[in-house]
Amino acid sequence: MSPVLAGVLQLLALIAALALAYRPLGDYMARVYSSEKHYRPEKWIYKAIGANPTTEMRWPAYLRGVLAFSAVSVLFLYALQRLQGVLPGSLGFQSIDPDQAFNTAASFVANTNWQSYYGEQAMGHVVQTGGLAVQNFVSAAVGMAVAVALVRGFARSRTGELGNFWADLVRGTVRILLPIAVIGAIVLVACGAIQNFAGIHEVGQFMGGTQQWNGGAVASQEVIKELGTNGGGYFNANSAHPFENPNPFSNLFEIFLILVIPFALTRTFGRMVGNLRQGYAILATMATIWLGFTALMMWAEFAHHGPALQAAGGAMEGKETRFGIGASAIFSVATTLTSTGAVNSFHSSYTGLGGGIQLLGMQLGEIAPGGVGSGLYGMLIMAIIAVFIAGLMVGRTPEYLGKKIGTREIKLAACYILITPALVLCFTAAAMALPTPPHSMLNSGAHGFSEVLYAYTSGANNNGSAFAGLNADTQWFNSTIGIAMLLGRFLPMVFVLALAGSLAEQKPVPESAGTLRTDKPLYTGLLVGTILIVTGLTYFPALALGPLAEGLAS
Repeated sequence: MSPVLAGVLQLLALIAALALAYRPLGDYMARVYSSEKHYRPEKWIYKAIGANPTTEMRWPAYLRGVLAFSAVSVLFLYALQRLQGVLPGSLGFQSIDPDQAFNTAASFVANTNWQSYYGEQAMGHVVQTGGLAVQNFVSAAVGMAVAVALVRGFARSRTGELGNFWADLVRGTVRILLPIAVIGAIVLVACGAIQNFAGIHEVGQFMGGTQQWNGGAVASQEVIKELGTNGGGYFNANSAHPFENPNPFSNLFEIFLILVIPFALTRTFGRMVGNLRQGYAILATMATIWLGFTALMMWAEFAHHGPALQAAGGAMEGKETRFGIGASAIFSVATTLTSTGAVNSFHSSYTGLGGGIQLLGMQLGEIAPGGVGSGLYGMLIMAIIAVFIAGLMVGRTPEYLGKKIGTREIKLAACYILITPALVLCFTAAAMALPTPPHSMLNSGAHGFSEVLYAYTSGANNNGSAFAGLNADTQWFNSTIGIAMLLGRFLPMVFVLALAGSLAEQKPVPESAGTLRTDKPLYTGLLVGTILIVTGLTYFPALALGPLAEGLAS
């Protein structure tokens, strides 16, 4: 079987698995967030944190809950790392330096999981399992809660109430993420992923000496890192490490975990607003972009010119021979079009055009299908922008799902789409202009610039993957990327929740002959075009200096 055919068959199997899970999972999540029943373990949690799950919140109160919970999480995770040297189960590792502890705390709370450290050489069992793994669950649940609040803004009328943040947080964790993670961890253990609390031990002979391996609760952390679109690896090699990703089946299963909730949330959206066709339109937009990027990535990596690459059957440098080019390309697109950041290959070794596809996938806003929760609310923001543009074309007030998109709504949507590009471009410009940060670049020229651009794109978009040619463990990069991750995560949430509150206060607008049908293929095409044009106009100059220049020169 040719490598190309093998890659295509894996892609088809992945699509079939996602299609089978789409309806039951989407409907189940809609029931979870619409239920008025509270299970006994959930009541214990509410009592422990002093929350009343039945109290409806307007958007400022909902936002305060998001920010307060996240701030406490950052402080707790920072303290846990700083105290690691005196904690049991530290495996003899010392406490984490202040700048790196801040970067890591910001990263995992912001659902980014950017890592400027070697996991198996820095973090002990307590920090890995009691700190990082816990944040993998709750940071994903926060994103889902904010998405559901925006959906309620479309579904409700003449009220500013968006639900209860604490109830949404707990339900997302207990009823959705935890059960799937338990099943997924069993599957990964059966595939060969390790799950223990063993210490450091020496094994075999390696280049004339012994090699040290760590044990750890890897399978349980691996499954939620993918399911929650987190991405942080237990080991530095991330999902290229055989303890995390043992074989081709586990590789395909991990890609499935990355994509299943973001895609299924479109069904949840359609169910909660009472119009499944609206959910299908958003799904079609996400799927069109995802399939297009996957096809382009496979073409760039299989057919890249050059005698060495042709002899190898494609660009194999930096890719696992266990997976090959096809599975690596699919994984790479899945991780950069969501906020996952996990890698099963060396992104810096991709062709110039392949690296550009990875960058562009994050710069779209990671909305195809995007992160858990963040992908849905990001796509809905772009849907509002597309409706507004269509309204300008025909000269009428735009409407979406029976809600008028007026001055307030479009200002909030515009602020949302401007925040991340501003963070990426300003921090990249500062890093290239100052004398010290460029010293961290492994390469010069266009590829070196791409390393820096990729780092801030990944941080501000809460992705977490890296080109890996950049030494980011410096005070400058730890601090600035940490700030970019926090601002890139929580500032957009302010505008999403404010928009949700504004929409919920409106009364429904009846459809008329001039209403744009947002559940038709024409609108899906308009939405895809809007996303690509807005992103292209924003980032094209930076891409031209980096991956495009490298790709055209090779």
